[in-house]
Amino acid sequence: MIVRGTTRCFSRLRPTLPRHVNPIARHGQLCRRHYTTPASPAFTTSSASSAALLAPFVNELDKIAPSFKINGSQIQIIKSPADFYDTLKARIRNAKKRIFLSTLYIGKSEKDLIVTLQAALRANPELKLSILTDALRGTREAPEPSCASLLAPLVVEFGADRVEIRMYHTPNLTGLRKKYIPKRINEGWGLQHMKLYGIDDEIILSGANLSTDYFTNRQDRYHLFTSSEVTDYFWRLYQGVASLSFLVEPSKTEAAGFRLQWPSTNAAPSPLEHPAQYISQSTGVISSLIALKQSPADHQPRTDAIHKPKDTTVYMLGQLSQLMKPDSSTELPAITHILKTLASPQYSGSSWTFTAGYFNPAPSLTNLLLSTASQNNTVITASPYANGFYQSKGVSGLLPDAYTLLARRFLRAIHERKRESAIVLKEWRKGTVGEPDGWTYHAKGLWVTLPNETGPSMSIVGSSNYTKRSYSHDLEAGALIVTSNDNLKRRLGEEQNWLQEYAKPVNLDDFATNERRVGLKVRIAMWIVSLVGGAL
Repeated sequence: MIVRGTTRCFSRLRPTLPRHVNPIARHGQLCRRHYTTPASPAFTTSSASSAALLAPFVNELDKIAPSFKINGSQIQIIKSPADFYDTLKARIRNAKKRIFLSTLYIGKSEKDLIVTLQAALRANPELKLSILTDALRGTREAPEPSCASLLAPLVVEFGADRVEIRMYHTPNLTGLRKKYIPKRINEGWGLQHMKLYGIDDEIILSGANLSTDYFTNRQDRYHLFTSSEVTDYFWRLYQGVASLSFLVEPSKTEAAGFRLQWPSTNAAPSPLEHPAQYISQSTGVISSLIALKQSPADHQPRTDAIHKPKDTTVYMLGQLSQLMKPDSSTELPAITHILKTLASPQYSGSSWTFTAGYFNPAPSLTNLLLSTASQNNTVITASPYANGFYQSKGVSGLLPDAYTLLARRFLRAIHERKRESAIVLKEWRKGTVGEPDGWTYHAKGLWVTLPNETGPSMSIVGSSNYTKRSYSHDLEAGALIVTSNDNLKRRLGEEQNWLQEYAKPVNLDDFATNERRVGLKVRIAMWIVSLVGGAL
């Protein structure tokens, strides 16, 4: 199904990226600033204190990642999977010029989403659609029905000039690895994991994929940004990855109904044929899209057409380590700086909440979480009964126990550091996976509340699970929100709290029960995956 071929026409949405052109300078103004507070009648000692406490964070963050200033009201926090799906479909129905959807996969039976996309394209001849998924996950079931076979008919109906389907394939899985590693676990060698749902000048940043469980009973996070600058930034990053991905073409001769073609206009040679050269050339493409560009400092607050102050900075985070040597990703440096800064004694009155559905933080982040001066900190992760791999067939069925082992190690580290009074681990469970009313937990993120404040001033939202794999193998994208907007802080606090409605604390005694013991086969499987270059 994977062949080389000539270019297919895809006007305007086709990712064409001149190597020496600054792709960021054309849309919106990047912010690079020192954190300052506006002189106004509403200025208080409290706001001055808040600004002083934020300064050590933002002064360094400005050197790490590009950012845009918006008003806090331009961020909508969506609560439930059903609300996420309703919001997504409503935006698609009203789309005027572009829809771009980056996800790990679209469920092979998501006919309702396809019908919604078809209706929007039929109603508006000017509308263009681009979809980016992962090639391994998107073709796993082929020649049986798959994500790719679901999407290919869109190209048939609307033409390659209006619809483009791209699938990214890791350069880390070639040759014997690709041949012998089972399909159910080969994603451990690298995935397209960015979740970017852009419609016109709005974008939803999330950790959710596009399938029935993510629309019904799999809890995640979803932030809708109404900002052309933020949306355009991620659109350009999306285009860059698309230019390094296979093109899905409908095929009447292939049993699967499609084939994966490598267009001659792509920005690098095929990762399956020339992986080293692919990485070498992708480095220039991607690094220019995510790295900080020199621009005039933006010291003064600005107002939009309706005179709302720009009280919120959104830092653009990208972790695309597999595509860049040297690596100039921004997410790990940003979160590392935040946690290192929280180790200062002046932040002993702060608190943080960290969550990841698959609990396996990169070792450096684990150490930093344990080293902050913050108090009343919470880590939320999925209970084994809320893990998406619970009772899964084959090797992947071992994963819930693997994450149990890693959570127990984290609790042991808390105990050894004498941090029990400062950090609590909670497991999220709403029923049992596979049973009626059973949910899974897939949320990920970080919230930081400053001393003497009641709501978070900072939060990270996006696709990353914050694991070693996220920082070496997968493609991740997200945003760091830094705000002085009281309403947004309140809403971030509410989000932080409602994600704990079904979470309860666990301790080392809980993991000592027979029910939670981890067998030798799980430890061996983890060792083998690491040995052959994969990661959890």
